[in-house]
Amino acid sequence: MRFTLPRDLYHGKGSIDELKNLKGKKAIVVTGGGSMKRFGFLDRVVGNLKEAGMEVELFEGVEPDPSVTTVMRGAEAMRKFEPDWIVAIGGGSPIDAAKAMWAFYEYPECTFEQLITPFSFPELRQKAHFCAIPSTSGTATEVTAFSVITDYEKGIKYPLADFNITPDVAIVDPDLAEKMPQKLTAHTGMDAMTHAIEAYVSTLHCDYTDPLALHAIKMIHNNLKKSYDGDMAARDDMHNAQCLAGMAFSNALLGIVHSMAHKTGAAFSGDHIIHGAANAMYLPKVIKYNAKNAEAAERYADIARFIGLKGATTEELIDALIAELREMNRQLNIPLSIKNYGAGGVLAEESIIDEKEFMTKLPEVAANAIADACTGSNPRQPNQEEMEKLLKACYYDLEIDF
Repeated sequence: MRFTLPRDLYHGKGSIDELKNLKGKKAIVVTGGGSMKRFGFLDRVVGNLKEAGMEVELFEGVEPDPSVTTVMRGAEAMRKFEPDWIVAIGGGSPIDAAKAMWAFYEYPECTFEQLITPFSFPELRQKAHFCAIPSTSGTATEVTAFSVITDYEKGIKYPLADFNITPDVAIVDPDLAEKMPQKLTAHTGMDAMTHAIEAYVSTLHCDYTDPLALHAIKMIHNNLKKSYDGDMAARDDMHNAQCLAGMAFSNALLGIVHSMAHKTGAAFSGDHIIHGAANAMYLPKVIKYNAKNAEAAERYADIARFIGLKGATTEELIDALIAELREMNRQLNIPLSIKNYGAGGVLAEESIIDEKEFMTKLPEVAANAIADACTGSNPRQPNQEEMEKLLKACYYDLEIDF
């Protein structure tokens, strides 16, 4: 088995200034829609890199749920500029996009289809090293071997997976996370909770990932609602918690909550199902489904005990964990099912995901979810019928009894 993390991880307030100590000649900075510029963090990054003696170029405007097209444009910009450092700052989207750009920068002849197969990347670091600076407290892509890229022509999100794309340097500076809007705080927080829980019950969990996952779960449980309500000390703790969850799942991998979130995210014409909201809605249903596996059931019970929930039996503890996660969703204004999924991932009386379209696409979406890279490490392997039932349960908020 393998356990891989960035070579260096800088954390704590002001750690963004560690960029001054990078050694190199040229750095390209990849960022998103403008919040990092508005809050002054982009200027600090550029200033620090210039102080390190580097020539700096920006690649801005990476969209949420980054596309294959954006990735290819960024790789082309890198080939022209020839950086020896790629520095990605922002939410999961610019960091994920920059990871994929890195591969196509170093290997222009590579195709996106080649990278979809898990752990199939060519050997990176032939031209550049990678530094990631997250501004949200959820994806933990700054410490993971994953990147999620959307093929909009197919309406499918692809999780790219390879230890090669684990960043060399991660800077986990809570100052950046303090600027998150409330809704983003909720969605990214439940994404992190899902990472930690799926890592703990994954078939690839081990002694190195278990303590990271459990501690992250406890930190998120204790701090997410307070962070959502504007407590900045709790917000800072959440930034660390999501990173610990990332260390766990990058090495233990994930499960079908993520498979379902990836394959429903861009599948419907109404709008995207925001990744963190999808995870939050699907997690309680998947826990009930996976609990038919005896080992997974005991591990869910471990989680419940660890965060102080009560139950005389394993089944009672699992039910308490499911109830607690659903209550967290309610407190964070996240819907409990797709039938109440409103614009922007908030609770609504009427879903923006059309019921008829959902049912029409159900067989295809279920098949895509089963084929997702995250399914292999799930404690139960669903067949087509079970995956369709799970997705219907997530739409209508049905009980899981199979």
